[in-house]
Amino acid sequence: MVRAAVLPAVGAPLEIAEIDLPDPGPGQVRIRLAAAGVCHSDLSLSNGTMRVPVPAVLGHEGAGTVVAVGEGVTHVLPGDSVILNWAPSCGTCHACTLGEVWLCANALNGAADVYAHRTSDGGDLHPGLNVAAFAEETVVSSSCVLPLPEGIPLTDAALLGCAVLTGYGAIHHAARVREGETVAVFGVGGVGLSTLQSARIAGATTIVAVDVSPEKEELARAAGATDYVVASENTAREIRALTGKQGVDVAVECVGRAVTIRTAWESTRRGGRTTVVGIGGKDQQVTFNALELFHWGRTLSGCVYGNSDPAKDVPVLAEHVRAGRLDLGALVTERIALEGIPAAFENMVAGKGGRALVVF
Repeated sequence: MVRAAVLPAVGAPLEIAEIDLPDPGPGQVRIRLAAAGVCHSDLSLSNGTMRVPVPAVLGHEGAGTVVAVGEGVTHVLPGDSVILNWAPSCGTCHACTLGEVWLCANALNGAADVYAHRTSDGGDLHPGLNVAAFAEETVVSSSCVLPLPEGIPLTDAALLGCAVLTGYGAIHHAARVREGETVAVFGVGGVGLSTLQSARIAGATTIVAVDVSPEKEELARAAGATDYVVASENTAREIRALTGKQGVDVAVECVGRAVTIRTAWESTRRGGRTTVVGIGGKDQQVTFNALELFHWGRTLSGCVYGNSDPAKDVPVLAEHVRAGRLDLGALVTERIALEGIPAAFENMVAGKGGRALVVF
């Protein structure tokens, strides 16, 4: 039996329950989790902003050790340290054939599967975003498993599975920040902190962090921010003042709110680029008029999973970690048990802290 945090229904509180996991079948891997990050996407799944089959075990940012492998699995073996990839590409859909694996049409097909059962009543359980990392152990498709590069602490490696791939990819793949450019990052949570570190790695000069909480300034500056702005109706004006009244070259929005997206766009220079990482609800409508789109010549684009290919990007990130350019531990402001996940959700809603990490 395995302890897990179960979402019984959308909008319901998480329940810590014992679950029964099957042995891994063909093409599957059983993993003992070392750690799992508490991501805002998990909160969005629990409150209905994003859809998920329920009951489910959430958690999609994790790392651990292989316990057993099913028939046909050869790229990992029992005892190997691994990272979970919650959005594996199928390799055959239209997006995958274009090389845009982050847009794979079949990446989340596994979330509808029944992967385990509640011990108490035998009820079916779905694996959240494919991997069900809010549990002591999980069984996943082998396509969701990446070998952990050498020299990376297993517990902190969980962050590579979502926050760091997303933040790094937003800077290096989506916005394509060049050395010497200026950057503003809206939202200083786990993804925002990863984005700040990645902007520093890319060689950005002025790096402005924006958040509603004054208490996050120290975190932001430690991650690479050269300036800190507490969000207000004057945010765009303050950012322009920090950049010779021009605005930044690139703004990255990590919140998912219409007002923040609009402010990020207004904070960029004429011809600037805004990348939206945050996941907002359908009620968050962003409006522009035709004349301003023409006049400012700015670009607004979405960003899914950092527009990353985990199989290619994780080794690159590992090299940055080993070289001391990327500090995974600095993203974590709280290490908790499974029982601490609801409180971590509350802290995210309140805008407190960076990444909470469930440590098993």
